[in-house]
Amino acid sequence: MIAVALGLANIALLVRRSIWNYPFGMAMVALYFVIFREARLYGEAALQVFFFIVQGWGWWLWARAGGLAEMVRVHFMSARARGAALAMVAAASLSLGWAMARFTDAALPYADATIAGASVVAQILLALRRVENWAVWIAVDVLAIGVYWNRELYLTAALYAVFLGFAIAGLVAWARAARSGEAVAA
Repeated sequence: MIAVALGLANIALLVRRSIWNYPFGMAMVALYFVIFREARLYGEAALQVFFFIVQGWGWWLWARAGGLAEMVRVHFMSARARGAALAMVAAASLSLGWAMARFTDAALPYADATIAGASVVAQILLALRRVENWAVWIAVDVLAIGVYWNRELYLTAALYAVFLGFAIAGLVAWARAARSGEAVAA
């Protein structure tokens, strides 16, 4: 329940483009590491370690971009960058899924790997303040809801349903800000 509350605070602050989403996110992923490890979702557990590190990096990037004292801007990716991001998701999902299916007792190796691979890409895009991070998070959230429900992590599935709503709101808000060129509140 604490991880869920931290997650809600994290995503609400993130949609508002607040740099203060990062401490909440780091606490949430630390707790979810334990939860996912116990549920034998090893890709998701390892992902939490990655998230913790990348959230620290994102916090630093946002602060460096003026997020502590000023507004930060968000941007769209080029078509080439979008294609590269999709290729990275596919490669990570297939290779990690194969490895987990072959070498672990992972519950849902390919779905787990797809969530992990897409989340890595989305988190990097988020740290770089790219609008498209939200589209990737929408896909992750849809898949995660099904996986978590399947693993009887009902509260986490519900959290990801809320995340899905926030991701849609984030996509709309960030796209509007990127199109107008406005700086958004950090």
